[in-house]
Amino acid sequence: MEYLLNLVQRHKAGTALGMHSVCSAHPLVIEAAMEASAQRGLPVLIEATSNQVNQHGGYTGMTPAAFRDFAHAIADRAGMPRERVLLGGDHLGPNAWQDLPADAAMARAEVLIDQYVAAGFRKIHLDCSMSCAGDPVPLPDDVVAQRAARLCAVAERAWRAAGGPAPVYIVGTEVPVPGGAHEDLDELGVTTPGAAQATIDVHRAAFARAGLEGAWPRVIGLVVQPGVEFDHHKVIDYQPGKAAALSAFIEGVPGMVYEAHSTDYQTPAGLAALVRDHYAILKVGPGLTFALREALWALAGIEDEMSGAKEGSAFKDTVLEVMRAEPGYWARYYGGPDADAARVRFDQQYSLSDRIRYYWPHPAIQAAQARLLARLEREAPPLTLLSQYLPFQYEAVREGRVRNRPADLLKDGVARVLRQYMDACTAVPATKELETC
Repeated sequence: MEYLLNLVQRHKAGTALGMHSVCSAHPLVIEAAMEASAQRGLPVLIEATSNQVNQHGGYTGMTPAAFRDFAHAIADRAGMPRERVLLGGDHLGPNAWQDLPADAAMARAEVLIDQYVAAGFRKIHLDCSMSCAGDPVPLPDDVVAQRAARLCAVAERAWRAAGGPAPVYIVGTEVPVPGGAHEDLDELGVTTPGAAQATIDVHRAAFARAGLEGAWPRVIGLVVQPGVEFDHHKVIDYQPGKAAALSAFIEGVPGMVYEAHSTDYQTPAGLAALVRDHYAILKVGPGLTFALREALWALAGIEDEMSGAKEGSAFKDTVLEVMRAEPGYWARYYGGPDADAARVRFDQQYSLSDRIRYYWPHPAIQAAQARLLARLEREAPPLTLLSQYLPFQYEAVREGRVRNRPADLLKDGVARVLRQYMDACTAVPATKELETC
């Protein structure tokens, strides 16, 4: 974590540096992120959420140790040294067990934190903001902070037992919930400086009561709402003027920057403005798998043009059939029981919240994807169809920057988004000076 600690120190000293955080478990997304960072001589930060990866497997089926091994195997393929892969845990707390009473949910959260830190995750977002069964809604700030301190104590014990670099911590949470808003975005507000100060104060006090004064200097980030969000088909862009007071506030807080969630789909200028305004850690997840889906849909279109749909992989139809048969990951997001079927089908494919990302590991979809990629590996897409369906990758192929192979085309679709983040986060060239940061 020395890189991240020094980056925060340099940012606080006046250099507009930041770091993007890749919140995805898709192997092609992670590989694209590692290759893009390696090309610039930068480390990569990969984060898993408590719903995605936990002691019971989460929706990926991976424990923290399994996710670590998964990420390291991808790093080996991508030519990224393992020591340059920073692992983080996002929204770690009772989030996955909100239906349980608080004592039971927190007991599971303690196991979660212990396993994350033991597995080598060292950027830990302590998020106990959610109410459990029987809790008041919303949860009082002092209860949130007390629970976060309880989990920090577990993390500190696990680190001392495992050895290695000390963990760094993020506190606070964004409003609305992660992964895209579900309410009227026109009512989205910016966190007030007073609320940010209160969050810091109540957590600092809780850490002190728990005897964690030594850990507090490693609390490097505060999650706030800077006024950026997205829903199914709308993006709220960052407006620096609305967040000016919040940006100024953190300048007076030693050792701490903001962590911005839901930055997916922000413009390059918006991302750069966020970093300048002290949102030095930018989280991105659905925006990357959305870009991957765009590229997959384009390859499916190319395949249809090349061979005719009857002879193809039926990739898109397979994905949509699986989603219809197994609606658990999208049904409560895309309309109700009376929703128009055509609209639901449209949202399944094109919603910015990208619920389709939960379906990529499905065996039937994996088999159809393998058929699609194998066909385009045997017979490379003609340049004319690349130009039609993947114009950015067409230019990259023509310039020799990307090979005309399906996996490379997919990864470049993701890397285009990642390069926007890296450009925004790097105010100076990736020189040796930055390398030692």
